[in-house]
Amino acid sequence: MKIAVVGVGAMGAIYAGFFADAGHEVWAIDIWKEHIDAIKNRGLRVSGASGDRIVTSINASDQLVDAGVCDLYIIATKASGVGEAASAISSLVGSNSLVLTIQNGLGAIERIAEYMDISNVLLGVADGFGASIKSPGHAHHNGMNLIRLGETSGGVSERLDLVTRIWQQAGFKAKAFDDINQLIWEKYICNCTYSAPCTVFSCTLGELMENSANFKIALGCTKEVFELGEAKGIVFSFDDPVNYVINFGKKMPNAKPSMLLDHEVGRLSEIDAINGKAVELGQELGISTPYNETVSAIVRTLEKRFIER
Repeated sequence: MKIAVVGVGAMGAIYAGFFADAGHEVWAIDIWKEHIDAIKNRGLRVSGASGDRIVTSINASDQLVDAGVCDLYIIATKASGVGEAASAISSLVGSNSLVLTIQNGLGAIERIAEYMDISNVLLGVADGFGASIKSPGHAHHNGMNLIRLGETSGGVSERLDLVTRIWQQAGFKAKAFDDINQLIWEKYICNCTYSAPCTVFSCTLGELMENSANFKIALGCTKEVFELGEAKGIVFSFDDPVNYVINFGKKMPNAKPSMLLDHEVGRLSEIDAINGKAVELGQELGISTPYNETVSAIVRTLEKRFIER
């Protein structure tokens, strides 16, 4: 299968490496030229929970047009890059091509719909990888729990089963779900619990959990998002969101959320799609979200220094 991974940051690079190892024709697409050049010249190093190796059978470019028509396009950009990725894909996508988008936060499908028909778009949720870019051409991951996949309108289709098998055959633990929006929201609760709070307090998931005062703030974000989800009609698989996010955090206590990793290298984060989105939804639904509002404001204040440089 010909697969283009659009956005080969931490998670996208892991996807590209595994699919190339499995024998697929893989195109790694990213605007970070130094990273792309490193993959071209030395191959992609993937280290961590799956071992340590260099994958040389990857095509890399900063232009999606070089990949051309693909069987599967995986959008693995930051939330802010989804629209641009969808726009580029829309001019190349074939009638039988599938598009799979995997992001933190909410709103990816709405961004894609602004640029292309979403009838061939699938949704994904990645859980428990704790991935980071160590240097150009080197992706590391602390774990690899589960890739959840689903149709935007629900149900399990033949094409969804096919894509799920492709992920499984590449070495991922992957599963198709009838209600992917439930899973997106369950990951979103974890995103909001750890992303902005870990960034504000500059700590790992485990360090946040060990500090009772700081973790109380994080759990305030948790409870607000759970209330928002229930108001949106999401049927969660749990009744106790606090226990859920604690169990999530215990699986990778040494991991840093991508938002904190962004700040550590002076890069703008996905705050608008994560804790900031909770504030936006709260305003729409008439639900107070003071914890998410506060941590979002602090993160945005911290990010002003990146803009002012």
